[in-house]
Amino acid sequence: MASLQDQLLKAGLADKSSAKKARADKRKKQKLKNKNKAEVVDEATLAAQQAAEEKKARDRALNEAKQQELEKRSVAAQVKQLISINRQSKGRGDTVLNFTHDNVVKRMYVTDAVHKLVTQGRLTVVSFEGGYELVPTPVAEKIAQRDADSVIYRADTASEDQAASEEDDWYADYQIPDDLTW
Repeated sequence: MASLQDQLLKAGLADKSSAKKARADKRKKQKLKNKNKAEVVDEATLAAQQAAEEKKARDRALNEAKQQELEKRSVAAQVKQLISINRQSKGRGDTVLNFTHDNVVKRMYVTDAVHKLVTQGRLTVVSFEGGYELVPTPVAEKIAQRDADSVIYRADTASEDQAASEEDDWYADYQIPDDLTW
């Protein structure tokens, strides 16, 4: 099938020079259109790429925040599970177990046997759902690895504090003379 231009030439309605001129004009218009279009596309493309990069950055930040929140919840669930599975009975004793939490002295009534286990460092006081529970010290170490704020009182760390204060008494090694009068 011949083009409209060829048909017009055969019919004698147009001549070769006008056909050539029409083709040249058409090519020029197409080149200008492509040239202008390329510049517009570049600006639009750059704006679109920049918007896409900003969206990716926002998405990454949101995803990271979600991951941290999920990790935090996971750790809290692990701590809760460790405490609920391994908590020891306090007993219904009359012996008072004193410990500090947030610079406030707290009390827990336990049996004599449980009090002895806590002071020996075999049991540790941890916070659990607004209260306090007793768990074995190895379990408390696992809890401390996940959330150090959950472990409230450990007798073995208290003895280390006493040893450190004894080291501060540098004059304790000196003998007091017997004939010293005040």
